[in-house]
Amino acid sequence: MDTKRTIFPNPVLPYLLLAPQLVITLLFFIWPAGQAVKSSFEREDPFGLSASFVGFQHYVRLLNDPLYLDSLARTAVFAVAVTALSMAFGLALAVAVNRLVRSGRVYTTLLVWPYAVAPVIAGLLWWFLFNSTTGVLAYFLGQLGIRWDHNLNGTHAMILIIIAAAWKQVSYNFLFFLAGLQSVPHSLIEAAAIDGSGPVKRFFTIVLPLLSPTTFFLFIVNVNYTMFDTFGIVDATTAGGPAQATNILVYKVYNDGYLGLNLGSSSAQSVLLMLIVVVLTVIQFRYVERRVQY
Repeated sequence: MDTKRTIFPNPVLPYLLLAPQLVITLLFFIWPAGQAVKSSFEREDPFGLSASFVGFQHYVRLLNDPLYLDSLARTAVFAVAVTALSMAFGLALAVAVNRLVRSGRVYTTLLVWPYAVAPVIAGLLWWFLFNSTTGVLAYFLGQLGIRWDHNLNGTHAMILIIIAAAWKQVSYNFLFFLAGLQSVPHSLIEAAAIDGSGPVKRFFTIVLPLLSPTTFFLFIVNVNYTMFDTFGIVDATTAGGPAQATNILVYKVYNDGYLGLNLGSSSAQSVLLMLIVVVLTVIQFRYVERRVQY
């Protein structure tokens, strides 16, 4: 079997083709990350005009700060809840659409739309739905005897941002799960059906194991999403309140650095957040990937 290879007559041309992406990565990823690491070891004035080296002082203070540890615990709860909800609903919708023959494309198009919504808009949408005075969902909860008020109740506020963040990510999970379901060989499912296996047993014994690569990929993506891409949702709905009940790590970086002008501590928090995500990713590849069946 012949393998086609691209040969560049000019040895400089491959580097020129890679140069735009390398420049963008350097300017918008590598350089800011390096600046954050540098600032985490310094104490700067609010205007960034002077800085003094303080070593690991910011990290020591953070690890002994009850507010930071509480934010870390809230982030863990938030990440687990959003990942579980978004992946579960994405899989359920993918299974439902996969059963459709004629109208599958229409439902796919409709279910993809929420992913195009900006995080701030998604947060505002659910903020209006759960508004304690004019929200439709808050009204129905009131009819059930639940007085909803995410402005005063920290648990309600956390539930609100979890629902908003999960709803925003369901479409992304749905697309990948649907693609994975459509790649499952029908011959295996038909053979299991002939052997007398019911739909539920076929799903858990055949379909779900074959979806393990997709599930593993989405698990990593969703964890990174909850850690980094949910800032707009929190800022638009609760702004970290009430009483810091929804002040997760990514929002605390902004709150302490931009609003509190504590640039050194904010930089240290961003470095710790990056290290947490890196450690979680390594753990997932080291232990979770063992259960993946390729």
